[in-house]
Amino acid sequence: MIQTDIIVIGAGPVGLFTVFEAGLLKLRCHLIDSLPQPGGQCSEIYPKKPIYDIPGFPEILAGELVDNLMKQAEPFKPGFTLGEAALTIAKNSEGKFVVTTVKGTKHEAPIVIIAGGLGVFEPRKPPIENIIDFEDRGVEYIIKDPTFYNDKNCVIAGGGDSALDWSIFLAENSIAKEVVLVHRSSSFRGHLDSVQKVIDMAEQGKIKLITEAEVTGLSGNGKLSAVHITHQSRGEMVYETDHFIPLFGLKPSLGPIADWGLEIEKNAIKVNTLDYSTNIPGIYAVGDVNTYENKLKLILCGFHEGTLAVQSAFARIYPEKKNVLKYTTVNGIQGF
Repeated sequence: MIQTDIIVIGAGPVGLFTVFEAGLLKLRCHLIDSLPQPGGQCSEIYPKKPIYDIPGFPEILAGELVDNLMKQAEPFKPGFTLGEAALTIAKNSEGKFVVTTVKGTKHEAPIVIIAGGLGVFEPRKPPIENIIDFEDRGVEYIIKDPTFYNDKNCVIAGGGDSALDWSIFLAENSIAKEVVLVHRSSSFRGHLDSVQKVIDMAEQGKIKLITEAEVTGLSGNGKLSAVHITHQSRGEMVYETDHFIPLFGLKPSLGPIADWGLEIEKNAIKVNTLDYSTNIPGIYAVGDVNTYENKLKLILCGFHEGTLAVQSAFARIYPEKKNVLKYTTVNGIQGF
């Protein structure tokens, strides 16, 4: 039995920063995550993708942000149970929560903070009959390391930020030999700046942009060698390629958390914005996993939510103590 003050379910950026804020209050944390390393989506899906809305960092790679958050939490010696999803939660005779993972590892604490991001997720796959035959043989649904595509021909499909940003990144940095972006519409869902940049790069010959078209077939002998594109007016086209990367987003699911008796709304956990507590006293939800009126799914909002949640957690654990806010600029960081 792993015992701690706060069990944090989810070791993404918000979960890691929650450890730091809890540590300032001398509360110990242990994190549980189904992924084999800390960082959540930032480590697993887009570690090399730049993020632009972290205060104080005009631009920072997702993987670097995770590294910084790990260093920030380090003085407070968090524990980790990685590669094991949280499966069940129950209260013991002492009124503490016991969280058990899929591998049977048990954790005990008076407080649980769920920072599970999108929860369990899987990529949205295009309806191509034989796509499964080429998975990991030229078809990838996420880009982890862009250098994997060095000097390769790449066809990217999608019309959102991920498809636009990766097309720009692979072409602008001369990583891929050729970048073809295929989108079923002539309009895009991504940021206007990214849309304009793709259009400009297409005019400059740095990206081949094919709109009003879809990838409808794949071919190759054991490994992908070509994509078959159906254009609304030009009909069928075949492009030789090394990689097909459909970036249609993720299908999120709360997974086992949905069965814990929490109030669920829009596939997320409903919380009180006073302290981001749930309908079960002692359980909080912060970051993308929660929902409330005017919710914004931004990392910086999750940082704020985690900060208020640990303040409330301190009051629950130590009702007789008065917590006086102490600024780190005055007191510094007093680790464990």
